[in-house]
Parts: sequence; structure tokens; C-alpha cells
Amino acid sequence: MVLHTHRSTATPNHRIPAPGQVAFVGAGPGDAELLTLKALRALQGAEVVIHDRLVSSDVLEVINPAARLIDVGKQGFGLSTAQADINSLIVKHAHAGDRVVRLKGGDCTLFARLDEEIDALGGADLSWTIVPGITAASAAVASIGQSLTCRGRNGSVRFLTGHDTNGFADQDWKAIAHSGEVAAIYMGVKTARLIQGRLLMHGLDPNTPVTIVENASRPHERIIATILSRLPVDLATYCSGGPALTLLGLAPRASSKSLSNTESPKQELA
Repeated sequence: MVLHTHRSTATPNHRIPAPGQVAFVGAGPGDAELLTLKALRALQGAEVVIHDRLVSSDVLEVINPAARLIDVGKQGFGLSTAQADINSLIVKHAHAGDRVVRLKGGDCTLFARLDEEIDALGGADLSWTIVPGITAASAAVASIGQSLTCRGRNGSVRFLTGHDTNGFADQDWKAIAHSGEVAAIYMGVKTARLIQGRLLMHGLDPNTPVTIVENASRPHERIIATILSRLPVDLATYCSGGPALTLLGLAPRASSKSLSNTESPKQELA
């Protein structure tokens, strides 16, 4: 008696791929050693990594060497990849069965248009996970030896963006202009003069300390300690064009130089 078994002649290319996995991963401020273990595992297991312009080369180096890297960089008031195109790329590769990492600088839940990309996956019936990262504000205050909140100084901190999809992002400057307020302003370099004008108009002391941390946590980090009245001038003089975060109401602690990494000296400019 001979038994015959049916064997499919379909090749793997003819199979309908299973839906891929999508992880939104925070790359942190730039230092690869600040990646979380969960982020590192996701990057080393990825097949496709769709990353932002602000993701550092050090972080890109720890990604699975076999992964395909797709740069979808955005730049405030400059050339950018359309958000709709980014959404389509994520959906396309997930539908193809790839393990996709959408890699965002800092923390992917903060000023990163995460909701729009999640909505695109939901509309395509695809699942996702979020791996948070260290945001630039945390790295910046660590570099100047300060904390974002301090008992007796400020019981709250504001996270603001200097511009949005329409240009300058207007905020509640009257509330921010109160003495003792602390704010971390993302993407505030090109709108510094407007921010300064709004705060002075609402009565904030021109001598209020402001610190700009450029390339926070990276080898070429630069700390610019100034005051509100000199903010636009000092930014134009000292900033080199790297990613920068503005800390309103905070100055570097006097002993912050002792916190510097001796292998990667920081520059403090006043």
C-alpha cells in the first residue's frame, strides 16, 4: 500500500506574510549608554529601523547590522519628510512581516507625533508597543548639575515646544512669566527672539537665568549660560546648529564642572 501526501509547491515568496511587529523606541538624547535595555533589545532584533534626524550616530551603531535603516528626518523650518509618508512607511513594512522599530530622539512620547503614527497603525489593524527613552530635558539638567524640580524653588516644570506645524507655537506666556517658574523648551532656538519678547511683555525679569544645552550627553555638548535679556544674541553667537534645549529659570550649578566626563569635556559659555 502506497500512501501519497500532498506537498505544497508554493515558494516562500508566494506566502502571505504575517503582520510584522512595530515598536516605537525612544533613542534618548544621544549617548548610546543612556539607551534602556529594552530599547537595545528592540534595536538589535529589528529588521527595519525608521529613524529621525536627531538620532545620534552612536545609537545607530548598536542597531542590528542586517537591519535596513530609513532616515525620515524632520527639521524645524527646514526640509522634512512628510508625516503621511512616515506613516505609510511604517504600515508598509509592518504589513510585509518585518520587525519594525520607529526610532525617535529622546522620549518617543514627547513632541514626537507619536499619536499620529499609532493611529495609522490602528487604521491598518496593526499592533504596536512603546519603549520610552530618556528625554533631552533630563539629560540637560544632569549636565548642569540641577534638577527639574526643587522643594522651595518650583513644584512643577513645563515642557514646551518653540514651534509646531504652523510655525511659532504660542503658549501661556503670562503663566510662564511668573518668578520661579522652570520650563524646558524644545525646538526653541529659531524662535528665541519671539519667546524672549513674549516673556518680557508679560513682566518676567530680564535677568532671569536661561541655560541652553546643545548636543546634550554627546561628546560635543555645549552649555551656554545666559539671561533672558541676552538670549537671542548669545544663541546666535555660540550655538553651532546641533540639537539644543532651552532651560528657562535654571543656571548651571557652580560645581557642575566636576560632573563633566573627563573623556568628553563640555564647554560652558557665558
